[in-house]
Amino acid sequence: METLPKVSQHAQETHQIMENELDDKQDGKLPAEEQGVANEALTDQNVMAGEALDRRNIWEPSVYYALGNESFYIAGHDISIRESMDTFGALIWPGGIALSQFLENNQQQLNLMDKAVLEIGAGTGLLSIVASLLGAWVTATDLPDILSNLTFNLLRNTRGRCRYTPQVSALTWAQHLQRDFPYPAFHYDYVLASDVVYPHGSINELLETMQHFCRPGSRTTLLWANKIRFQSDLKFTESFESSFNTALLAELPQQEVRIYKATAKE
Repeated sequence: METLPKVSQHAQETHQIMENELDDKQDGKLPAEEQGVANEALTDQNVMAGEALDRRNIWEPSVYYALGNESFYIAGHDISIRESMDTFGALIWPGGIALSQFLENNQQQLNLMDKAVLEIGAGTGLLSIVASLLGAWVTATDLPDILSNLTFNLLRNTRGRCRYTPQVSALTWAQHLQRDFPYPAFHYDYVLASDVVYPHGSINELLETMQHFCRPGSRTTLLWANKIRFQSDLKFTESFESSFNTALLAELPQQEVRIYKATAKE
């Protein structure tokens, strides 16, 4: 029997969990407020899974996993990205493409040459690759199970092309930040993030991580691009804007993507 990709499986598993919780509600076990949260989480997970499957609808899933390749021409180079249906983090999302193109087209405004750049939630590595091609010294971070494909894409697209070899490091948001990335030993000119706000249950941890790297006195600039999908995107944007000095650099209505620039409040 053919196995569904894990993204789809995850949506189905979430659906079953939510159905069980709704059954509990009918039995008087789940408060009405929690029922609303469960319904919202189920809807958001299904939207993300559907978007992922729509982008890869030409794939034929194997028993284990399905792989695909996306090609781009950015920063004067052909870039080939290997994707996987294993997790949301192994797919290319609109925010990453939008911010990559924005960096290429606005090099005078945002000059990455010889700058230290950190990407959080790097996923497939497209944004880190583009930053490397634009002359930055890049550290790409994500969860441990994402790093293998991330490293593969970085090496394939930057070897012999860049001033600096990009680095890869594991980073779980809000965990061991001071131990693994102590300030000011780990200081970055730019922190990049794209499409990192989605139904993963770590929104507060994401904001804490951004604040760790973009803190008062650091002179670090945070660039965040995100497709607006859910109410949670808008809620996070409110917290983001209240936590940093922010400016909307670009809004792409067709892609439903916004690109923000942020610095720490002194």
